[in-house]
Amino acid sequence: MSDAEEYREGRILRSTGSWYDVETSEGVVPSKVRGKFRLEDTRQTNPTVVGDRVTIRMVEDDTGLITAIHPRDNQLVRRAAGRRIGMEHVLAANIDHAWVVQSVRKPKINTGFVDRFLVMCEAFEIPAGLVINKIDLMRPADEAAVFEICDVYADIGYPVLPVSAETGENVDVLAEALQDSVSVFAGGSGVGKSTLLNAIEPGLQLRTGRVSDRTQKGKHTTTFASLLPLSQGGYVVDTPGVREYGLVAIEPYELGHYFPEFRPYLHECRFPTCTHDHEPGCAVVDALEQEIIDPVRYSSYVNMLHSVQAGEADVGR
Repeated sequence: MSDAEEYREGRILRSTGSWYDVETSEGVVPSKVRGKFRLEDTRQTNPTVVGDRVTIRMVEDDTGLITAIHPRDNQLVRRAAGRRIGMEHVLAANIDHAWVVQSVRKPKINTGFVDRFLVMCEAFEIPAGLVINKIDLMRPADEAAVFEICDVYADIGYPVLPVSAETGENVDVLAEALQDSVSVFAGGSGVGKSTLLNAIEPGLQLRTGRVSDRTQKGKHTTTFASLLPLSQGGYVVDTPGVREYGLVAIEPYELGHYFPEFRPYLHECRFPTCTHDHEPGCAVVDALEQEIIDPVRYSSYVNMLHSVQAGEADVGR
């Protein structure tokens, strides 16, 4: 290292393809990444992501070159879109808490997406919770189903926050949960992630979109993941909406360990590698038949199990 070279430590705030905004003690520096990092892990779609702690070398035009990516505490991963079996897309790194955001209506709650997201959080040891937005749109006919979903996840042990970005109901509770931590918001397009963040931090002025009346699906308004600083302290990652959450790095016999309600029964199964699907002497199935385990969650588990066994070949269809 020559005396003329200046190095800074920082954190990735935003990735826009080949450029990264790196927050340092002396300001945000637009930076590129060394080519060698693109070759080191061929399983991942990108060598560095928002939340990564990095070292940059300053260049003459006041941009930076990322020369080192520091070890991650954790990372939130999903299977990369398309047919590239085994490829991982990392949404963010060094996370304190992850929130899966759903909406009561427009679009309706997708428990399959929620369960897949929670499984990946369990697999990478990231504390997680559920935010149900747009409760101002809840009709009397919706109440029983929505409250039942809330109870299922709360009983498992996940924090559940019903909120309304439109009316402000419980937005202060969510803001308090985000304080002084690095949090992630993830969910499908149209559930109101960016609108919620604007309600929590009006100065962000994030782009928002409307949900199609015909398809009941949202339009992508967040194109790239961004690590957004909060005035109350902490950061939150706003991620692009995704419709599928493909699993990675999970063996079929491991999947049950990532369902908290299964854990009390795992060691009571007859076979140590029981997949809780077809094997005799399965304590998880016994708990299901005794109505201790929620049947919808179990059905979600079986769908995931079959996807894992098939190598997630069906993701993206």
